[in-house]
Amino acid sequence: MVARVAQRTAGFGRCKCSATAIQYELFAQPIVKVSSACACARTTKKNPRTKLIHMPTDFALVTFIVLIGIIAALYASVGHGGASGYLAIMALFGVSAAFMRPSALVLNIMVSALATFAFVKAGHFRWRLLWPFGVTSIPFAYWGGTLVIQESAFKILVAATLLLAAIRLFMPQKTISPKPLVLVDALACGAAIGFLSGLVGVGGGIFLTPLLVLCAWATPREAAAVSAPFIFVNSIAALGGVISQSVEYPAWLWWAGVAAIVGGWLGATYSARASSQAVLRILLGCVLLIAAVKFVAV
Repeated sequence: MVARVAQRTAGFGRCKCSATAIQYELFAQPIVKVSSACACARTTKKNPRTKLIHMPTDFALVTFIVLIGIIAALYASVGHGGASGYLAIMALFGVSAAFMRPSALVLNIMVSALATFAFVKAGHFRWRLLWPFGVTSIPFAYWGGTLVIQESAFKILVAATLLLAAIRLFMPQKTISPKPLVLVDALACGAAIGFLSGLVGVGGGIFLTPLLVLCAWATPREAAAVSAPFIFVNSIAALGGVISQSVEYPAWLWWAGVAAIVGGWLGATYSARASSQAVLRILLGCVLLIAAVKFVAV
């Protein structure tokens, strides 16, 4: 039987009739069962409230929010929304898989919007590089967002995404001479990136940026400037698909959103210097690798 747990910030909760004390978790997994001996168990419903694992609640929550802001600043400085970083932090803190995709997309929209504004204002945005990918990625991102996959498959997909993002961060930045964009290839790649992005809960920048650079379709700066609006429109489309499945949002998302906006604005406005950015990219790559391992190990 299921009983309602009083909303307290840490420690133990009690059922509505205060007859049974129940330890619960703030971020990881919802309360599902309590003893049927509880007097109110037959008349109340479960409370999906959750808790951070292995850490005192207040300290863990503050740490979690601060890390979200840091990730937003780092990703925004290179034109990304940060979804893969948010997924990594949520994986490290044991956030329920049911919350991860919608939460990452909401934060992604906020930060990529700021990054888009900064790159457009600086004159680095190239429409000719965006539309061939966006025209197919948007509907496919929505389609991917509508799909519900098993948690085990979701963990594998996210772990692979985090691994790819980490490898991308470890790759050295090279100066190239851009070649003309191949329209058919761009349309096909946009569809594939959009679908995978909606399925996992990212904006697709970690796929598009290296693709543009490796295929010599854009310089690293141009690729970053195109990735920001690409992430923005893809995240909106994917979130629309997710919302159609009546998903719930965690209570801490709004605090994380404030941290992401502040961090994203700082990162988009004041990029890190080239000498220090290389170290930050390596550290961030290590975080993503750890999260990828944790995702498949638990």
